[in-house]
Amino acid sequence: KAVRAGYNIFISGGTGCGKTTFLNALSNFIPKDERIITIEDSAELQIKNAANLVRLEARNANVEGKNEVTIRDLLKASLRMRPDRIIVGEIRGAEAIDMLQAMNTGHDGSLSTGHSNSAKDMISRLETMVLMGVDLPLSAVQRQIASAIDLVVHLGRLRDKSRKVLEISEVLAYEEGEIKVQSLYQFEETGRKDGKVQGRLKWVHELQKKEKLLAAGY
Repeated sequence: KAVRAGYNIFISGGTGCGKTTFLNALSNFIPKDERIITIEDSAELQIKNAANLVRLEARNANVEGKNEVTIRDLLKASLRMRPDRIIVGEIRGAEAIDMLQAMNTGHDGSLSTGHSNSAKDMISRLETMVLMGVDLPLSAVQRQIASAIDLVVHLGRLRDKSRKVLEISEVLAYEEGEIKVQSLYQFEETGRKDGKVQGRLKWVHELQKKEKLLAAGY
């Protein structure tokens, strides 16, 4: 419902915890009549059943150090391609500011991933990555993040090597010098069975940003 209603969702987690796989799964819920633009370092996303899909891939510089096409270049170019949604494979650096601006300029339902240890940690990492690219006051950066991202889904690998959604958090607003993040669901371990960790997502708080869900008729 969150994907269909156009919530901007950021997927966080460590290396090899299934961020891209999860992003592929979420992308299957994007309405078929929407124009999707994917932007990646190397083509990993496998978006199926999308009738209107444009795939953009970054390019390294040649031997002479020319003709490089960065993710930042692709993000700027994608805004002129009339996308309904922009999906960025992974945010690693200064391109974070361009992605936030895309999310803030009417491209609701955009998705992306990034490395972090928790949902809250992902927000502070985004602040750092934005500041790598632009010289802005921290408060301005935090306001951009708070208005751009709606949900952060944090994935992790447990000790039995299984990959699970550990936390779903909502990014609320910028208040008193920090971005308020509220946990909606948290993974709760209930035991072990045949060497596998058992558990479920436990409801913690109710979603506060309901406008997009209501507008979509949910």
